[in-house]
Amino acid sequence: MPRLPQVPRSDVTAPVVNAMYDFLFADRDPVAEPGTTTGTPGDWWTVWAAVPEIFEHAVQGFGIYQSPKRKLDPVLRELGQTRAGWAVESQFVYSQHCKSCRLLGMNEEKIAAIAYWQVSDQFTEAERAVLAYTDALALEGGRMHDELFAALRSHLGTEEILELTYITTLYVMHGIMSRALRSEWDDRDDPITELAGPEDFQGYGVARAAERGSVT
Repeated sequence: MPRLPQVPRSDVTAPVVNAMYDFLFADRDPVAEPGTTTGTPGDWWTVWAAVPEIFEHAVQGFGIYQSPKRKLDPVLRELGQTRAGWAVESQFVYSQHCKSCRLLGMNEEKIAAIAYWQVSDQFTEAERAVLAYTDALALEGGRMHDELFAALRSHLGTEEILELTYITTLYVMHGIMSRALRSEWDDRDDPITELAGPEDFQGYGVARAAERGSVT
């Protein structure tokens, strides 16, 4: 379950939320009867519905990146979005955009290689520049060497780079928010936990062992 309450259909008053509930869930209450056509629970929508203005802003963002007015190649866009999901460790963003890559005709080997693009031969020079730029955005907070940006600039124009930057960082945000709120496939326990040791464990005593080993 997500960390914030979900908004049932009976509590919805905003037209944009009603419209999206109808589009995604038909006549179902998505809280009582969850599930979307992509197999997700759908609780991203029901959580964000708590603040209709933010909900609408997010939906408008989806429309912006999918608009036919965009100059950026959709394949490059999805490489950025998918890698952003992987980089910020969002199972939801990564999984959803792997599917989007597939819909664009990307083969399975290439989709899998997004996770280890640095050592893969699946990508063109333009795609590698996009993936490196994505890592700089998602993993380095925007810090990058001028040579990296120059490589990107050699493949993409001004409008394409601005679109790529906006869309990729938008999905960095979505990934982070999804993890923080534990929505959709990001409703999972943190894998980093302490594993139990023997009950009589008193510590390693590495320093003492090293001292004994150094005695001649």
